Amino acid sequence: MLRTRVIPALLLRDESLVKTVRFGRFTYVGDPCNTVRIFNELEVDELLFLDITASREGRAPNLKVLGDIANECFMPLGYGGGIRSLDHAKAVFDIGFEKVAVNSYAVDNPSLITEIASHYGSQAVIASIDVKAGLFGDWSVRTKGGKHNTHRDPVEWAQEVERLGAGEILLTSIDREGTWEGFDLEMVRRVTDAVFIPVIAHGGAGTVEHIGRVVKEANASAVALGSMVVFQKKGMGVLVNFPDQRKLQEIL
Repeated sequence: MLRTRVIPALLLRDESLVKTVRFGRFTYVGDPCNTVRIFNELEVDELLFLDITASREGRAPNLKVLGDIANECFMPLGYGGGIRSLDHAKAVFDIGFEKVAVNSYAVDNPSLITEIASHYGSQAVIASIDVKAGLFGDWSVRTKGGKHNTHRDPVEWAQEVERLGAGEILLTSIDREGTWEGFDLEMVRRVTDAVFIPVIAHGGAGTVEHIGRVVKEANASAVALGSMVVFQKKGMGVLVNFPDQRKLQEIL
């Protein structure tokens, strides 16, 4: 087993899986349950599902879809999207998910992180931080699917969610997401240098070498993959897959 976790991050839109580019245009990927079955066969260690419209629409998690996913899945599951209360988190955990990712609502109501962590443990709470670069190269935290600029510094917010009780951080570069161009190493490094909890780098992976660089050069504790695990190659059709374990072992 790899010491560095490599996690497929799958995007839910309504009841389908999609893949976005820079949080904008999206491509239909397929049915969530069929995709889970393939990852079961590939013996992936962990899956993360993110509902990309729930917060923007003010909608609670779709428990029916999540229940179907949990019934099919053999590996640990995480979910993010629309979680605005301890009851929402409880409903997701009761279905069979091990972790919840909180993002938009936690920025406005940080106590949600502490409340869930106090009840279920820090290991069950992922603080999801979406980051976009400004005109002058500075970064700011975005919410509501990247639409709302909080004007918060991602490093300061990462330190805050750690203090509040989050067990790990999912750090997503909006500018790199879906581009296959590689991770934003400087942004990831700044966050990993500022916190003690694990940081999952997300947004931009296009090769196994990109994975190696963000782990070795930016100290990411784990990596979340989107395009690489749902497409054949950049610009080519849908193909649910996972990087070769031997190549990952070599690069990591």
